[in-house]
Amino acid sequence: MRPIIYALLLFLSISTNTFAYSRIDYTKKWEVKRFINHMNHEFGYKKKYLTLIFKKIRKNPNITSKKSCKTPLLKKRVKEGSWDRYRRIHMGKDHINLGIAFMKKNHKYLEKAYKIYGVSPEYITAIIAIESYYGDNCGKYYVFDQLVHLAFSKHRRKEFYKSQLEDFLRMCFKEQIEPRRVKGSSSGAIGLPQFMPSNYPLFGVDFDGDGKIHLSKPADAIGSIANYFNKNGWKKDEPVAIQTDFKGKRFYSLKTGLKYKYTQHSIKLKPKGYFKYKREVMIVKLSKAWSDEVWFGTDNFYVITRYNHSVYYAMAVHQLAQKIKWRDFNSKKQDLF
Repeated sequence: MRPIIYALLLFLSISTNTFAYSRIDYTKKWEVKRFINHMNHEFGYKKKYLTLIFKKIRKNPNITSKKSCKTPLLKKRVKEGSWDRYRRIHMGKDHINLGIAFMKKNHKYLEKAYKIYGVSPEYITAIIAIESYYGDNCGKYYVFDQLVHLAFSKHRRKEFYKSQLEDFLRMCFKEQIEPRRVKGSSSGAIGLPQFMPSNYPLFGVDFDGDGKIHLSKPADAIGSIANYFNKNGWKKDEPVAIQTDFKGKRFYSLKTGLKYKYTQHSIKLKPKGYFKYKREVMIVKLSKAWSDEVWFGTDNFYVITRYNHSVYYAMAVHQLAQKIKWRDFNSKKQDLF
């Protein structure tokens, strides 16, 4: 009886929302018919079920009632550089305070991740902060509908999104998740770590041992992020970045970014503070309103950019992680007295 009950519940859940959204029947497209046949032949998924869910695709998958993390407003109208604005959005007081609370609540899994994968707790926490605001902003789109639109429209990356759609459906069937209920980003990223569906089989980890990988759960998100970093070359207890002694206004003397590496003795810049790192470094420039900050980036900094290829993103993760670590250390210190 269970399959019949499940089918009825599924039908009711789809029918109930029919009037809330305008629907499009994608089964009329030859590409979708071929995709359904492919999923049936390759993985044994029922054509009847696939046809049902492709028949009523929400015309607008945007969940307008979903709360989102708003950009902090400035009290005064002041000039901002690109780094000033990026930092303000991703490194507010709430990001730090909630990060400390997240680390305390999930210390068991964060310590386990550090032991197995060598990734420090504060960096995993910072990723979750920036990607999903600790789970409060995991996305405002119905992922299945959004991926269908992207995969079977005139989008220039439609083949990429078609593969993401396949991986998404395989994930849902494996974990017994109803695909039409999953929410995520406009590009189909899901859960606390905002993994694309193709990352799920490569890096997803059942970290709490319940037999399922649910990226909306802190434990599995923590293990999966740590696994992602580890497989991309993270080195345990090695530095990530350090500011240099550059004192000018704007930095133009050397090429900056991920493509260029320098031995430290070959350039005039020196690290500000203790920096136990002998390998080549990248030079990272942060453009503020009136001047530039110049940093050294290590191999671990590069690993963070595998999660998001922006140097600003990687620097925000690093600086937020250090702020969370420092505040967490001081709060523990105060508890002792």
